[in-house]
Amino acid sequence: MAASLGAANMASAGDGILVPNLSYRTGPYAPNGIPFANGMADFWTLINERDGGIGGVKIDYEECETGYNTKVGVECYEKLKSKNPVVIPPNSTGITYQLIPKAPIDKIPVFSMGYGRTSAADGRVFPWIFNFPTTYWNQATAVVRYIGQQEGGLGSLKGKKIAHIYHNSAYGKEANPTLEVLAKKFGFKLTLLAVDHPGQEQRATWLQIRKLRPDWIFMSGWGVMNQVAVKEAATIGFKMDRFIGNWWSGTEGDVLPAGAGANGYKATTFHAPGNNYPLHDAIRKNVYAKGKGAGEEGRIGEVLYNRGLLWSLFVSEAIRGAQAKFGVGKVTGEQVRWGFENLSIDEKRWTELGLPNFTGAIKVTCADHEGAHPVQVQQWDATAKQWKIQGGLLQVMSDVTRPMIEADATKFAKENKITPRKCS
Repeated sequence: MAASLGAANMASAGDGILVPNLSYRTGPYAPNGIPFANGMADFWTLINERDGGIGGVKIDYEECETGYNTKVGVECYEKLKSKNPVVIPPNSTGITYQLIPKAPIDKIPVFSMGYGRTSAADGRVFPWIFNFPTTYWNQATAVVRYIGQQEGGLGSLKGKKIAHIYHNSAYGKEANPTLEVLAKKFGFKLTLLAVDHPGQEQRATWLQIRKLRPDWIFMSGWGVMNQVAVKEAATIGFKMDRFIGNWWSGTEGDVLPAGAGANGYKATTFHAPGNNYPLHDAIRKNVYAKGKGAGEEGRIGEVLYNRGLLWSLFVSEAIRGAQAKFGVGKVTGEQVRWGFENLSIDEKRWTELGLPNFTGAIKVTCADHEGAHPVQVQQWDATAKQWKIQGGLLQVMSDVTRPMIEADATKFAKENKITPRKCS
C-alpha cells in the first residue's frame, strides 16, 4: 500500500525519525487528500533540505495510500507500526476510531487534528490520542455563537430554524449531539439532514430545505458533497452568507465549481488562508526551486495545503520538545507522546516558525488534549477567488462541551475497563 511518490516519499533505510501519512491520493476524496498530503510532504522536505532534519536527525516521511477507506487505513497502520513511527495521522474519523484501542498497546500517538473522536480530548482516558487545536463539538458551539452574533445575540436564536446537512458517516454525525444540546439551550429549531456517501445525490435534501426555509444552514460535508451542496444552494437562491460549512467544507475545491454562485459562502477554520507567509517563501526557495515539491507550486497556500503544513508543524514541535526533554535525537513514539502532551506554542513561537498571525496560541495538557482553540469564519470571494477571514476569534463554549466530553470518556473507560490517569 505504500505510495511511491518521489519527493513525497522520502523514507531512507530507517536511520531517521519516521513520520508516516495515511494518505488518500486516490478515490472519491482524492481532491481533498492531495493538497493535504502535499502540504505535509513539502514541510518535511523543507525541514530536511534547509535544517538537516530536527535536532540533527532527518525525517523519514512515508505515505501509505488508503483511498479514504477505513479497512485499508487499518491495514496501512499495521504495516507501518513495525517501522516504529513516532505518530500516526489517520486522516479519517472512521480510521481514528479503529486506531484508538491500538495506540496504547503499540505506544504510538495518534494525532487527529480537528477531527476524530471528540471525547478523546480527555487525556485522562485517552493518553495516546490528540485532537487539538479544537474539536467538532466545540466547532459546533462556535458556529452557534457566530449565528447568534449575526442575529443580535444568543438570546435572539429562539425560534430560529437551523439545518445541519451532514455526511452520513461517523465524521458527519459527530456534531449532532452538541447541536441538539444547544438547540434546547437556546431555543432554536434544529433539523438534521443526512447525505449518503459520496454525496452527489442531494435532490431530496434540497427539496426539504426549500420546504423548511431555514434561517441558517450548517454543513459537515466532505469531497464532492460540498460542491453539490454549494451549487444546489445557489440554484434555489439560498442566501450564501447564511450557509456555513465546517472546516472540512471550506476549501477552494468546494466553491470553485459553483462559480459566482458560491460568492459569500462561509466556512469555519482554525488557521488563516493564503500563501504569503515566510514559511511559504521558505518552501518555494528550499523545496520547489530545487525541483523537490510534492505538487504544483501554484497551489501552495490552498486551505488543505496549509492544513497539512500545520499538522506537520505541530508534529515537529512535539519532536523538538521530546528531544529536549529526553536528551536524544532519534526519539520514540512514547517520547513524542510526551512532546504532544506538553506542547505550548505562543505567537512569538509562531512568528519564529514563519507563520505569524496564522493561528492562535495552543497549549495541551495531561487532561486536555484539545486545547479548546478559538474558531474563525472565512468567506469566499468569488471575484478574487480567495477566502477572507470575517470578524474576530469565536470563543468555544467549553462550559457546554467539557462535561459532555468527560461523560463520554468516562463511559468509554467503564466499557473498556480503563482506569483514568490522575492529572495534577
